Amino acid sequence: MEYFIELLLSGLTRGAIYALIALGYTMVYGIIGLINFAHGEIYMIGAFTSFIVATILSIYGFPLLAIIVLAGLAAVIWSASYGYTIEKIAYKPLRKAPRLSALISAIGMSIFLQNYVLLAQTSEFLPFPQLIPDFPFMEPIAHIVGSTDLVILVTTTIAMLILTVVIKYTKIGKAMRATSQDRTMAMLVGINVDRIISVTFIIGSSMAAIGGLLIASHIGQINFSIGFLAGIKAFTAAVLGGIGSVPGAVLGSVVLGLTESFATGYVSSDYEDVFAFSLLVLILIFKPSGLLGKVESQKV
Repeated sequence: MEYFIELLLSGLTRGAIYALIALGYTMVYGIIGLINFAHGEIYMIGAFTSFIVATILSIYGFPLLAIIVLAGLAAVIWSASYGYTIEKIAYKPLRKAPRLSALISAIGMSIFLQNYVLLAQTSEFLPFPQLIPDFPFMEPIAHIVGSTDLVILVTTTIAMLILTVVIKYTKIGKAMRATSQDRTMAMLVGINVDRIISVTFIIGSSMAAIGGLLIASHIGQINFSIGFLAGIKAFTAAVLGGIGSVPGAVLGSVVLGLTESFATGYVSSDYEDVFAFSLLVLILIFKPSGLLGKVESQKV
């Protein structure tokens, strides 16, 4: 039973990280109907930014809490700026072009960012500092769930709640929903669609940056290529839950995280990805729109 709980918590932790990244995919798709394949690299840049800032602040003897806050803030701001820039460079000029053009542009941006970080940093794995201390009150259950897992789950839950409130109850959130439903009508009622799209990229990139900081601290190392697999997994989670659906992205991430965790624990870590993508195939066969996705009728 204890082993089952350990795998359950591990799966929820994985799912929480996937959710932070998957939200960027699903929000962008919901607004412009395209997949931002450079989103995984935004996650990677967030991890590297927090690594650089945390290392510098540690050298100058800043307290741990200040390091965590400043490193996280720097990662969010820097990643958000990258997300904003990607939208202006890779998407906005191609807004009226065929979808394939924007897709190729996004893939090109992903490759560019990977190589940019490779040249600017290193191809080797770098040790990431342990920013989250071991909490004394968790010592009795430390063998089941660690302090990092707790912080990841709490932070992700808070981020999800804030995002939900923003989308449902704020003016910018209502504008995002209107743009998602009908971009032309949103423009006719005075919504600045270009600004809404930019804000969507900024929010999605900020969430990915938080995920980059948390997972890097959890794993203990980073590399220029970490965004590729994380991005693919998060994209899988978004499709699994229903691409374009925010609750679906969260649900899909949790399902994917639990599947990987239990497959690793009860079968073998060698088949972790096999189980994850097999689950995706099965769900798309029986429910092509995803767990919470809506079937859209094609207009003839």
